[in-house]
Amino acid sequence: MQSSDQTGIVNLAAKLELFDALWTPKIVGALNGQQVKLAKLKGELTWHTHEDEDELFLVLEGSLTIEMRDRAVHLSRGDMFIVQRGVAHNPVSKDGASVLLFEPAATRHTGEVMCDRTVTDQEWI
Repeated sequence: MQSSDQTGIVNLAAKLELFDALWTPKIVGALNGQQVKLAKLKGELTWHTHEDEDELFLVLEGSLTIEMRDRAVHLSRGDMFIVQRGVAHNPVSKDGASVLLFEPAATRHTGEVMCDRTVTDQEWI
C-alpha cells in the first residue's frame, strides 16, 4: 500500500499527472475501510448501482453529470455529490473531468454490471 510522501501529503495534481487512462480509478489513500481515488472521465461509463455503498464524487477539473433514473445532477469544478446506496446512476462527462472519489474499499467499479470499461483491479499510485 502506498498513499503519500514522507510527510503524509498527497498532491492531487501531481497524482493526476501520473496517468491518462479514462474511467480507470487510481487509489491515492485509504482510511477506516474507505478508499480515496482519482479518475479521469470523458464520455459515459454505464448505468450501474452499488447496493450497499454510498459513493462520493468531487469534481477537481471540468464538469460531470450524474444521471439517475429520476433526475440528473450537473457538477462543476469544486462541486461534490454523494450517490446514495441503491441508486442507479450513470456518470457522464461530455468534455472531460478529473474527479476525486471516496467510497468503501469493497465497492465494485460498476457494481454488478460488467462492461468494457469495468476495472476489477484498481491500482495505487
